[in-house]
Amino acid sequence: MNRPPLKRFYVKSFGCQMNGYDGERMSELLEAEGMIAAEDAATADLVVLNTCHIREKAAEKVYSEIGRLKRADGTSPMITLAGCVAQAEGAEVLARTKMVDIVVGPQAYHHLPELIHQAASGKVVDIDMPVESKFDKLPARKKVGPTAFLTVQEGCDKFCTYCVVPYTRGAEISRPFSRIINEAHALVDKGAREITLLGQNVNAWSGEDDAGRPQGLEGLIRALDKISGLERIRYMTSHPNDMSEGLIEAHGDIKKLMPFLHLPVQSGSNRILKAMNRAHTTESYLSLLQRLREVRPDIALSGDFIVGFPGETEQDFQETLDLISEVRYAMAFSFAYSPRPGTPAADMDNQIDQGVSKERLQRLQALLNTHQLEFNQQTIGRKTDILIERAGKKLGQMIGKSPWLQSVIIEAPVKIGDMVAVELSEAGPNSIRGRQTESVMA
Repeated sequence: MNRPPLKRFYVKSFGCQMNGYDGERMSELLEAEGMIAAEDAATADLVVLNTCHIREKAAEKVYSEIGRLKRADGTSPMITLAGCVAQAEGAEVLARTKMVDIVVGPQAYHHLPELIHQAASGKVVDIDMPVESKFDKLPARKKVGPTAFLTVQEGCDKFCTYCVVPYTRGAEISRPFSRIINEAHALVDKGAREITLLGQNVNAWSGEDDAGRPQGLEGLIRALDKISGLERIRYMTSHPNDMSEGLIEAHGDIKKLMPFLHLPVQSGSNRILKAMNRAHTTESYLSLLQRLREVRPDIALSGDFIVGFPGETEQDFQETLDLISEVRYAMAFSFAYSPRPGTPAADMDNQIDQGVSKERLQRLQALLNTHQLEFNQQTIGRKTDILIERAGKKLGQMIGKSPWLQSVIIEAPVKIGDMVAVELSEAGPNSIRGRQTESVMA
């Protein structure tokens, strides 16, 4: 099919922060080719669907999304399927739908410009996991807001029995120390005041500093702490087995490292954790949290939970509720288990009825929501700084993040990128209201 020249593109990312980061980088690649971002898919010549494979029926939902791109006149944009669904499905995508022109995995999207040229002559698939670093092929960051993501680690070697990440993202790879520091300097120079370090297992990052000394994530954070103009540091997602004592201590003595940690446990049952191949226990997990609270008493904790894993009994589920009641998370993500083709858990006996899983998920989420509201209420009266990220829904409202990753709404003459001193004054389950207490610290 003859297509007009590709002038406008639209990237839609699904899922995790790393997908958001990848989506931004693909946009920058396309802009470097002279293309312009479209406001929506309807006005784009090229649409990139940057997919996630974690949620239930992810592939089916993607194909539905592809179908909606067909226009009333029978035409469609050039369609690129990227991300983890693309990696998992590969050439099968082209067998299932004629609408997709390019299939590219998360380790190969730096090839996107040349794949677009190849697609002018026919369908193309690139799901290789090349040895060379894709980061070396990406253009310099141009659009940087007050907060920025910085990928430092990719892939996973843990092989949890429910998870496709080791198959779609590959083995754990750490980016070199110096390149991360250089990119962080560049982000700050362009206006970033907060950087979130990203990785599938970000606290598994390791490398050598400029003096050749071995470093873990805490060493990288200590180096970032020295960057003038960088005021906040966060990282996610972490694995309990990689939570070193040095990283715990960093939470106690690095002021720029925000008092927030996302540390997924997945279940409160040791029997289920073993079946998941998580390689930690509830006891070792709770011990980590105790040490973190010893060094940083105000730390906000976040987690992930899967209910209805194969073989989960009501007692196993109750042990998860008991753990949640003991920890009292500031926020958390929770899911009903669904099989992922190719993972060991998909072939396990005693698959749980979906009705049972959904009922347990409702009970679990009700408890998590109660604790999230309680945490927000406990912060009322605190005086802190928020970093303004965007305008609110109502005229005059601005929204910024607290150190504990709460969305704080204020009404004040401030602008995006300002660091504002506030007193937290009113709590809801998903946001906080605040009052400006001092002049803007721009």
